[in-house]
Amino acid sequence: MDKKKNTNEWKRHRMQALWALLSNSYLAGFIQGKIYKGPIKKLCVPGLNCYSCPGALGACPIGALQAVIGSWNFKFAFYVAGFLMFIGAMVGRFACGWLCPFGLIQDLLHKVPFPKKIGTFKSDRMLRKLKYVIFLVFVLLLPLFLVDVLGQGAPYFCKLICPAGTLEGGIPLVLLNKTMRSALGWLYVWKNVLLVITVMVSMIIYRPFCKYICPLGAVYSVFNPIAVFRYRVDKDKCVDCGACSRVCKMNLDPVKEANHPECIHCGQCKKVCGVQAIR
Repeated sequence: MDKKKNTNEWKRHRMQALWALLSNSYLAGFIQGKIYKGPIKKLCVPGLNCYSCPGALGACPIGALQAVIGSWNFKFAFYVAGFLMFIGAMVGRFACGWLCPFGLIQDLLHKVPFPKKIGTFKSDRMLRKLKYVIFLVFVLLLPLFLVDVLGQGAPYFCKLICPAGTLEGGIPLVLLNKTMRSALGWLYVWKNVLLVITVMVSMIIYRPFCKYICPLGAVYSVFNPIAVFRYRVDKDKCVDCGACSRVCKMNLDPVKEANHPECIHCGQCKKVCGVQAIR
């Protein structure tokens, strides 16, 4: 059973890797140390993928939302909000489980051997509400009200918190540009500290950034129970063996909590069900 579970999980990882390569396939950016700014960059990608990554062909929806929420560019703000609602309504947090490059990185980090893996802890469920606070404060309120003399807000989540931006954008650009290296300050150090902490915790706890921090996951989670792509549980077939809850790395009971806001639709519960009660 474990061998079958691992095989299915690696199939998902291949899909994650393929999507990460497709959305970051601007190879010239890695050679020149520059960001792609062509017409495709105006389009958002479903997952958390940094705009400043040298290979990024699309924009991160969270970064795009922060960039326009405090400006007068309402048309683009409506586009980003509509994009988030469309992806959420269609697939919910399936995007987190299958289409997010930083989700793949956390998945792989958790496979690194570590003496003690932590599945859950006393304040786990309460701490998961933090991502909603981060979305409200850093993605919406600060860019909307803390603006410059031109009335333009800053992408505070990207600037102060996002470890994905540091890994995908900050570090590659600094390595590829001498001028940037001479201008580094406390903010770059702070972001790298957060990245190191995220990497270390990801080895111990499954997807800690997704569970506790990610504002994109917070948005998609609202749509999970009503998304077109969601799980259906046939309770007449279910024999209450508990196999699905034991295999869930998001610490859910798929029978009692089908399409819970924390479910990333990884598919492990469906694969492990011996009576095919989950579809």
